[in-house]
Amino acid sequence: MTQQLKLGNMVVEVVLKDIKNVHLSVYPPNGRVRISAPSYMNMDTIRVFAISKLGWIKKQQAKLLAQARETPRDFEDRESHYVWGKRYLLEVVEKEQVPSITLKGKKMVLQVRPLTSSEKRQGILEDWYRAQLKTEAPNLIEKWQKLMDVTMERFYVQRMKTRWGSCNPQKRSIRLNTDLARKPRQCLEYIVVHEMTHLLEPTHNARFVALMDKFMPNWKHRKDQLNQLPVRHEKWVY
Repeated sequence: MTQQLKLGNMVVEVVLKDIKNVHLSVYPPNGRVRISAPSYMNMDTIRVFAISKLGWIKKQQAKLLAQARETPRDFEDRESHYVWGKRYLLEVVEKEQVPSITLKGKKMVLQVRPLTSSEKRQGILEDWYRAQLKTEAPNLIEKWQKLMDVTMERFYVQRMKTRWGSCNPQKRSIRLNTDLARKPRQCLEYIVVHEMTHLLEPTHNARFVALMDKFMPNWKHRKDQLNQLPVRHEKWVY
């Protein structure tokens, strides 16, 4: 069950479900607030909890709003695009052939049919990023299954509005945000380990932190690196 809680000008999304503890999250890019709470908890209790966390919430929202934003992309020549953290200049080539993307030196060559719209060019690039992630992720998953002694049944790649990844412990599956193909590989590895750790501990409690410290001692540095990188312009809805 999803409800809304208003604290002055702030709207908090409240999700009641079968869990033991209250979880508070502030999501990019604009600081959307979400509280997950046990289904038996009443809204007055949740309101008191939210008020007690107002200072923390506003601090997180300020961080998100201050985060650097990329300029809008029109998918024209000499635009900057990123692959695994490296910058490439786009070169658009029009040919009556199947669309493709090739990296040549410091250039990203986008081959499209004549009169292809910017929206379709964007779609071609999104599909290409998805394919890069589908190629890269299995090696990391295999590596960390052995190191963590866990088994994962399946992974998915998709554009995600508010998260870099997610985990379904019951189905033993994880989801990865397509945009991770634009970030340094160590950021992808951090997200893979983060989500796979949820197979061992579903919540972000002290045990989860201890497991992350054990498996990837520098995970906080990688997390900060990912969160400090520019995010997409707001017209690209997250």
